[in-house]
Amino acid sequence: MASPIFLPLLDPSSPSSLTVALARVGPILVPAADLASTLASRSTASPYIVLAQGGEAIEDIIKWLDQGAEKVVGGQALVGQIPAERLILLVEGDDAQEVTQKYKKDVSGIFLRTPTIDEELVASFRKLLSANSSIHCDLFILNTASSVAPTALLVNLLVKASTSLVIPTTQLTLDASSATALNVADALLAPVTSDRPDGLFATIVASYSAGGRSLGLVYSSRESVSESIRTGKGVYQSRKHGLWRKGETSGSTQDIVSIRADCDSDCLEFQVIQHGSGFCHLGTQTCFGGLSGLSALEQTLISRKESAPAGSYTQRLFNDEKLLSSKIMEEADELCTADSKENVAFEAADLFYFALTRCVAAGVTLADIEANLDKKSKKITRRPGNAKAQWIKPEGTAPAEAPKATPAVSPVAAVQDDAELIKMTTHDLTSVSAVVRSELLKRPLIKSDEMMARVKPIVDLVRKQGDAGIIELTSKFDKVNMTGSPVILPPFSPESMVLPLDVKEAIDQAYANIRVFHAAQAEKAPLVVETMPGVVCSRFARPIARVGLYVPGGTAVLPSTALMLGVPAQVAGCGQIVIATPPRPDGSIVPEVMYVAHLVGASCILKAGGAQAVAAMAYGTETVPKVDKIFGPGNQYVTAAKMMVQNDTEALVGIDMPAGPSEVLVIADSTANPAFVAADLLSQAEHGVDSQVVLLAIDLTPTLLASIEEQIDTQARALPRVDIVRQAIRKSIVIKVADLSQAMEFSNDYAPEHLILHLADAPGAVKLVENAGSVFVGAWSPESCGDYASGTNHTLPTYGFARQYSGVNTLSFQKHITSQQITPQGLDKLGPVVVTLAEREGLQGHANAVKVRLQARE
Repeated sequence: MASPIFLPLLDPSSPSSLTVALARVGPILVPAADLASTLASRSTASPYIVLAQGGEAIEDIIKWLDQGAEKVVGGQALVGQIPAERLILLVEGDDAQEVTQKYKKDVSGIFLRTPTIDEELVASFRKLLSANSSIHCDLFILNTASSVAPTALLVNLLVKASTSLVIPTTQLTLDASSATALNVADALLAPVTSDRPDGLFATIVASYSAGGRSLGLVYSSRESVSESIRTGKGVYQSRKHGLWRKGETSGSTQDIVSIRADCDSDCLEFQVIQHGSGFCHLGTQTCFGGLSGLSALEQTLISRKESAPAGSYTQRLFNDEKLLSSKIMEEADELCTADSKENVAFEAADLFYFALTRCVAAGVTLADIEANLDKKSKKITRRPGNAKAQWIKPEGTAPAEAPKATPAVSPVAAVQDDAELIKMTTHDLTSVSAVVRSELLKRPLIKSDEMMARVKPIVDLVRKQGDAGIIELTSKFDKVNMTGSPVILPPFSPESMVLPLDVKEAIDQAYANIRVFHAAQAEKAPLVVETMPGVVCSRFARPIARVGLYVPGGTAVLPSTALMLGVPAQVAGCGQIVIATPPRPDGSIVPEVMYVAHLVGASCILKAGGAQAVAAMAYGTETVPKVDKIFGPGNQYVTAAKMMVQNDTEALVGIDMPAGPSEVLVIADSTANPAFVAADLLSQAEHGVDSQVVLLAIDLTPTLLASIEEQIDTQARALPRVDIVRQAIRKSIVIKVADLSQAMEFSNDYAPEHLILHLADAPGAVKLVENAGSVFVGAWSPESCGDYASGTNHTLPTYGFARQYSGVNTLSFQKHITSQQITPQGLDKLGPVVVTLAEREGLQGHANAVKVRLQARE
């Protein structure tokens, strides 16, 4: 607790309005005899100090501190009985300085009772306290003889001497200062200075409810501070309009919790409880934008409790106490078993979400929690802190099963403000610097080192424990308790592939189109070239014998990915096709993926996802065949695991390409249809919160650009995955460009996964494309068709890797072998060339292999 400017000494005869107001400006000194009645009437958690009367039992004094008293003012008998930082030593009389000298290092302050206060007395005590001591010790002075009210000048002089004046509440008032009473605001502002000509004080307004988050900067006058203290409402001084009662017209009023000066006494801080739409005149919570972190989550939860959109997961938690309780215990258990800094943060965030939902449901705020923590921190009596019996596991027993929660749709990590416009950020490429342009080309950061650190224990567990590791990790991450083998072998049961007729027919048509296009990519015959007479070189393709296909699950069912990977593997002639995909809560695989696995001739299906699935295919287990190459998209865990195993010589496995979040870049000119453009952008944004979409607007009018933005917001709100879309759009960008040349230059530098051309001459622009995963030409070529059924592959390079990688194709599932056949006549001509080069490199063995043959020809 910082030294107060002055310390009010409570007199029970003082009006309650005064004591309530004093609680807003600092701690109050409460005589022990009045403590019980004072605590009973207190409505706030304002700080207080207890003045012991002498003779109290040490147990009673400890009880005061445990109940929340900041400190106790008492005699020498308390030294060593309670912590030094909680004791202010009462001294008076002739031996006051001697006692101070003796105990100054054992207490946090000295409380001097004296019949007179003069500069020399104060200076002598301050010198005594600072001599041979690096520990600051507060000094409080109470004039015991004067019935005349102190002045603001005296308060200021004492503050400059690092001393706080103790003022009986009978000598304080909320009215104007007089000979008998000093106005509270005058006392508080006595040492406060202003460097402004108008004498106003810079004032930071902070949210008590949001943990002290700054709401904005205003100005205060002596009049406004006095009014705030008196009324308990936020009152400030407008530089144009005079006294400003916050929220008087808007309804966004404030309740004052505390008013204090900073360490230099040149600005003020108002801690307030903000009501209404927020502090800012723009309707936001703060003048610096919205809240974040726990405060933002609390506001959203409160909003959801009052009114939630249909299907809201949070509303479901409010209405289902058993589900909420189960989720709290589940997340607490996962936090306890988290094995890295990142995982601890991840699991703690989940736990905080569910715990705060429980609090909001009970009407408990973050401020209530913080006040409770503050109160607990004041306790000096400590409990043993042992766990309750039901949470102690006897040695040698198996872990108890985690409580099973009602199946639920996975909530999106961040809860969003439904009223916020779903809008991309706009930049103008014609006016930005080269540095800004370079920044626009960057994707959202993927912390690959951190992901590798998270993934390594997962990969190692599967490599060492095989099927047991898969089953353990699937239970941990997917909440699926598998029994028996983690694989499904053909023939697949008809019951596992039951689909609506329209879905089955759609898969059949997509399969046919993809197969036609990928079959056309296969080489019909070996490449044979005679490089010189008698020297014939050839190249022929052979299928990769064993391939692993990763089909993501998570927030979407993706039979399309099974098609995009399975069909080219089948066309290429791969002998063993392993499909890995996360199971459903009951341990089964979605029928769409089962049916595709049947169509492409999969040799087994691994019921696992994430890094554990990648590891199982890379190293093999008791039931999962080891593969030679792994294909497929996935989240950051999957990508990190693929990168890790491809660099492990023990695994001897290749991968298709590095992968990042899904992305699309759309180039649109004045002929573009706003609804089509918006739909294409949203089709990728719904993949995940880390997806990024980019619109290059070629000389679009403000009206046309506004139409596109309106369509984005309107169409997004109609999508079931709107919460995911909202977060993806937030990190996505619109870039204004002057012409097609500038647009294509940026696109080629960006190297998008998907490139869509909404142009008057879209086919003509294709020749300008240098880097892209796949191109969608014209308004009637939506990216969705390539994703599902046109025939091209949707497993494409992301994150800028289109500069050096192709999308998955038939040749991805094959390897090329070269051969050469040389006749004796051919060796006569080629041999001397080889001998010369080999000898030049100092490799005589190479040269000799040719020489012995040439000599045999002589």
